[in-house]
Amino acid sequence: MTMYTVDVYSGSSDNIIRDQHAQGVIIKATQGTGYVNPKCNHQYDLAKSLGKKLGLYHYAGGGNPESEAQFFINNIRNYVGTGILVLDWESYQNSSWGDTNWARRFVNEVHRLTNVWPLIYVQESAIWQVANCANDCGLWVAKYASMNWNSWVVPNMNVSAGAFKVITGHQYTGGDMDRSIFCLDEAGWDKLANPANVIKPAPATVKPEPQHQPAQEAPSVSNWVDALGDRWYEQKGTFISNCNLHLRYGARVTSTPIAVLPAGSVIKYDAYSRHGQFVWLRQPRGNGQYGYIACRDAQTNEAFGTFK
Repeated sequence: MTMYTVDVYSGSSDNIIRDQHAQGVIIKATQGTGYVNPKCNHQYDLAKSLGKKLGLYHYAGGGNPESEAQFFINNIRNYVGTGILVLDWESYQNSSWGDTNWARRFVNEVHRLTNVWPLIYVQESAIWQVANCANDCGLWVAKYASMNWNSWVVPNMNVSAGAFKVITGHQYTGGDMDRSIFCLDEAGWDKLANPANVIKPAPATVKPEPQHQPAQEAPSVSNWVDALGDRWYEQKGTFISNCNLHLRYGARVTSTPIAVLPAGSVIKYDAYSRHGQFVWLRQPRGNGQYGYIACRDAQTNEAFGTFK
């Protein structure tokens, strides 16, 4: 009664999903309150077409846990009941790492919205941070034999369940792909996804869509390289910030600030550029001058606001 699975994100090859050993595929859907995996629908549809069991995970950004849970569910609402739900609790890019109540609040909100308790993915050494979820949530624990264990053979190693009664899943390698083994059969997987079969999935024709992302370099769009060597792409739009941001005279973190704009500021822009750590917007100002503002983390694609 075991199932082999893989988990994927926007940078994963479709070949990982197609791997014949993988019976289940768990897909990154969201992170924080601003990032939606632009390949989520494609990866989900591909896995489903291959007859794989399905899952969706949210990567904790460490902001307000209820807001992150709502963002997660709002973006996958039409998939709820068709795949297991997972909270990915890791230290990287997680401002609340070490907060022992964050995951509890997140899973409570997911359950309130869906009647589903999500699994919690966490490294073995940090199970204590999510221990207060043990009575309701399954544990998907990460502990590797090595990063080069590029095999479907499960290594012989001891793995702790901590405060949890059992280990639902064990991710045992993250080298060429993330491989896990789950102590479930297909019926058990379905029960975690849709307890008591109480959820009626929405029609599949309506699917979550990633937020507008000014960062897709389209050759057909007018573009140019500025004096600093950064390529800019023409695009007109409106950005509304969700936090305090510097408006600067140049598109560099070292550029002189014009002002600190509070959350809720409305910026009309005419171009964007992805360079350094951020995606930058260019704001036309008077007398042919421009202001520049960082609107998105270039590594995670998490936005610092919304776009219109």
